[in-house]
Amino acid sequence: MAPLDQQNTWLRSVCPHDCPSTCALEVEALSNDRIGKVRGNALNDYTDGVICAKVAAYRERVHHPDRLSTPLRRVGPKGEGRFEPISWDEALDIVAAEFKKAEQKYGPETVWPYHFAGTMGLVQRDIIHGFRHALGYSREDETICVATASAGWLAGHGKIWGTDPREMAASDMIVIWGGNPVSTQVNVMAHAAKARKQRGTKIYVIDPYRTSSAQQADVHLCIRPGTDGALACAVMHVMFRDGYANRAYMEKYTDLPAELEEHLKSKTPTWASEITGISVDYIESFARAYGEAERAFIRVGYGFTRSRNGAVNMHAVTCLPAVGGKWLVEGGGAMHSNRNLFGVDQSLVRALDTLNTSKRALDMSRIGRILMGEEESLLGGPPVTAMIVQNINPAEVAPETNLVLEGLARDDLFLCVHEQFMTATAEYADIVLPATTFLEHDDLYQGGGHLYLQVAKHIIEPIGEARSNVDVLSALAQRLGSDHEVFKQGAWGLIDRSLRDTGYPGAEDIHSKGWHDCSRPFEDAHFINGFATPSGKFMFKPDWASIGTAFETIPELPDHMNVIDVVTDDKPYRLVAAPARRFLNTSFTETPSSQKKEGRPTALIHPETMSLLGLSDDDEVVLGNDLGEVTVHAKTFDGLLPETVVVEGIWPNKHFKNGRGINVLISADRAYPNGGAVFHDTAVWLRNA
Repeated sequence: MAPLDQQNTWLRSVCPHDCPSTCALEVEALSNDRIGKVRGNALNDYTDGVICAKVAAYRERVHHPDRLSTPLRRVGPKGEGRFEPISWDEALDIVAAEFKKAEQKYGPETVWPYHFAGTMGLVQRDIIHGFRHALGYSREDETICVATASAGWLAGHGKIWGTDPREMAASDMIVIWGGNPVSTQVNVMAHAAKARKQRGTKIYVIDPYRTSSAQQADVHLCIRPGTDGALACAVMHVMFRDGYANRAYMEKYTDLPAELEEHLKSKTPTWASEITGISVDYIESFARAYGEAERAFIRVGYGFTRSRNGAVNMHAVTCLPAVGGKWLVEGGGAMHSNRNLFGVDQSLVRALDTLNTSKRALDMSRIGRILMGEEESLLGGPPVTAMIVQNINPAEVAPETNLVLEGLARDDLFLCVHEQFMTATAEYADIVLPATTFLEHDDLYQGGGHLYLQVAKHIIEPIGEARSNVDVLSALAQRLGSDHEVFKQGAWGLIDRSLRDTGYPGAEDIHSKGWHDCSRPFEDAHFINGFATPSGKFMFKPDWASIGTAFETIPELPDHMNVIDVVTDDKPYRLVAAPARRFLNTSFTETPSSQKKEGRPTALIHPETMSLLGLSDDDEVVLGNDLGEVTVHAKTFDGLLPETVVVEGIWPNKHFKNGRGINVLISADRAYPNGGAVFHDTAVWLRNA
């Protein structure tokens, strides 16, 4: 842990939370068990000294009085949160014994290790894959976050990478589409604002409501949820019609430009306006601006992954740079994530030598249906009767909250939760294990939003008796009879081995330098050497069947796929359950500064709708559909369409009147073509409480 200054207090670290920015940090170490301030590392040219407010206040979280500090055993009914302290050995012995008992009755697939991206670390997060593979447990279909948007990007490009985000400094026009980086990826907006200041770059935001990012933009296009594909098609229609299409580029780099042009002749701005709610004039103006901009960059966000047609919408939007030939110049093109750029060898961490693909992969977004025994969701296998949960809080994060809580309350389900706080999920656990924060363990990080590999060493010793994911799963595996090498290395050994097996410098080398730049030459990043598709061309007509099984109804060419949860007389409003600025899913909901800034669960409602329903600010309002009801407070907000309602943040269930949060209303229906949770694709009714 080499210090960064002569006072020996500021140490390098990396933000691990579920955000593509993966910011390079400097942390003030006050002692071996206490931190002070947290700031962005100004020497990193992506972080550039900028971090979000919630991480800047991280000492609130790491030293919170409610941090779990000792293993706990449930002594009351599930869900009541009544526990007694026990020793680590006793806790681990109980977990191992219960897993063995479940396996004896139903086979190993009855055990379901459940996780996601509460930490983005390639070792601390992903060793749970090694755990499930080595022991033959049920696998996990990771659908809750990026699956749908990733499918849409892959459909055209073949690999998930794009324009170096640092190129925004050279852009004439930056389009932020399907994201709110001021709240969720602060560095994106920082680089965009810098480009505007230095070269007059115009910033456009396309979003169903006036987010913090939209407030800072030059133009906000307020779109109906789930209709982005229609807007993209209309923009391309104008580009072909008015001579903005780069036909020479398309002839060389795309598959079927003539067929696309013919297809788009009917996708006029008038057609798109009816679908999107955006005026014809705004569509025309945006299309001209994009067509005329020599260096136009589209930053496509994770909003695309939240609707049933999100993959189709993502593909349609990412056709724009191909039609305009924007990939040819610095500051042009598009980016969603650089996930496929790094190529870290995780064979050991994931114990891939033991991977059995015949083992079922259960859809994590359908955990409620799985725990309630739905045969389709169980994929024909045994019931889930034993679980360990890390890095996620499904009682509040997953769709269909009522089903999830009913499933977690099953008497025949043994649940172990490894957590930092007593979450709503942990309250249903039989055993709760205290977990380290990123400042208390070592890990390896890749930044989906940038191009750096980073290694972080622990800054302080674990709080109380907290243990890391690697330590817990290694100890459990030993008790369960696995002698796989992954459980013998320790975190630092796994970091170093993963890097060296990939051909990168070792862990100590990268840590001492701060980060390792994995950027590719311009010709690769901009696909000048060809796209990563079988033909080497961008695919206007993708092979959707190669991406997912639910492809039959997907349009062959970019279009509006009308499968969203449409409004009806009974459910006339569309709900967008958007991220909050000071929360990150359910992380940071426990910190006082975040709670103070966010206030309380609130529905943003258009003035016309408020008047129609006879509502006033601060009135209690009930949102509902066939899945349930949620009570929140109303707030007049004119930055959305009258038929759209926005509730920001995954507030803990306990903050709601009936003890159930916003995801009560969210369906676990799978998005096309390969699944995904549809958090922004919900029709609801609305009434005064």
